[in-house]
Amino acid sequence: MGSRRRWSWGVTATAVVLAAGCSPGSDSGAAVTVAGENGVSAQPTPTPTATATPTVSAATSPAPPPKDGTAVLVRCADMEDPYATVEIRNPNAHEAVLEVKVHFVDAYGSPLLDTSNQVVVAAKDELAYRVPAKFQYTDRIAHCEVEPVVRAVR
Repeated sequence: MGSRRRWSWGVTATAVVLAAGCSPGSDSGAAVTVAGENGVSAQPTPTPTATATPTVSAATSPAPPPKDGTAVLVRCADMEDPYATVEIRNPNAHEAVLEVKVHFVDAYGSPLLDTSNQVVVAAKDELAYRVPAKFQYTDRIAHCEVEPVVRAVR
């Protein structure tokens, strides 16, 4: 007995459908005649189904937390101008919210007022920020202290 090549139903049906002048994906519902080993039989046309192809996307890792910035006291508050001026620097490649803390102190070294302000600073930029002192303390402020490291809030 000679070797005979056998085809699977999917391959035979596709070959017959294409040979009959139909295109894959058409749903005519017509019967297709298929020659099998035991003679000729009528089979319904299989309807091809579309399969979804999963998309591959690059995994995004969370951005690293922002780095803390720096602050330098430029000018202390007094009776004429009740604002301390602080220069804040953002070392990050993105805009950051930095928390600046200024302490207003009297002539005896006692704290009069402690402030904490969140300031938005552009990427790789510096900003002069004015910190208000409360009016009732301005006549007693001897000097100001700024914390040199400003914490990155976000």
